[in-house]
Amino acid sequence: MTGNEFYTERGLPMNTVITIGRQFGSAGREIGEKLAEYFGIKCYDKELLTRAAQESGFCEEMIQNHDERPTNSFLYNLVMDTYSFGYNASSFVDMPISHKVFLAQFDTIKKVAEEGPCVIVGRCADYALAGKTNVVHLFIYADEESKVQRVMEKYSLTESKAKDMIIKKDKQRQSYYNYYSSKKWGRADSYDLCINSSVLGVEGTVRLITQYVEDFEKKSV
Repeated sequence: MTGNEFYTERGLPMNTVITIGRQFGSAGREIGEKLAEYFGIKCYDKELLTRAAQESGFCEEMIQNHDERPTNSFLYNLVMDTYSFGYNASSFVDMPISHKVFLAQFDTIKKVAEEGPCVIVGRCADYALAGKTNVVHLFIYADEESKVQRVMEKYSLTESKAKDMIIKKDKQRQSYYNYYSSKKWGRADSYDLCINSSVLGVEGTVRLITQYVEDFEKKSV
C-alpha cells in the first residue's frame, strides 16, 4: 500500500482489492466499473494490458493478442516452474512470447494491488493475489438468455452468432484460468462470492457487492 487513505460513501476506510472473474455477457466489466465508481477507486480491465505493455516494454498489440488465451499443458508447467523459482535474464530471453506476456501481466497485477484498493477484472487476478488478506474474489455469471441478449445488443449480432461468441469466449477464459491457476474457473470454491447478475440486474448486483465489501472491511478492522 502507498499510505493513501480511501473511504467508502459510508465513511468507512477502503483498503480492499476486488478481483472479478466473469462469464462473457454477464456484465462483469460493467459491474466492476460501477463498483470502482462507488468506492472511488480504479478499475483495471483492458487498462491492465496498457500498463503491462508500458512496464514490460512489449507493444500493447502483442499483449492483447495473448490476453486470456489458453496455452498447452507443457507451456503451463514451464511457465509456472519459472514463476515459482524465479527467472533470470537468460531464462527470460529464452521464453516463448506467451510466457513473457503471462509474467508481465502477473507482475502488473501485483503492482497495482500494492498501490491501493482497486478492481481488477479477469486475467487470473485472484490467483496472482492469492494469500493477500485484503482481497475479495468474485465471480459473475448469468442466465444464458440474459447473456445472449446483452451480447446481441452490444455487438449487433444475431442470436446464433451471439451464442457462438459466448461459447468461444468462455472456453478461452476457462482454459486460460485452469492452466495458469491451481483452481477451476467458475467453480464456487475458487472464489469468495459467486453471483448470478441476471437475478438482481447490474445495479442490484453492485449494491449486493458493495454491502459485502463494506462488511468485509468492518471485519478486517
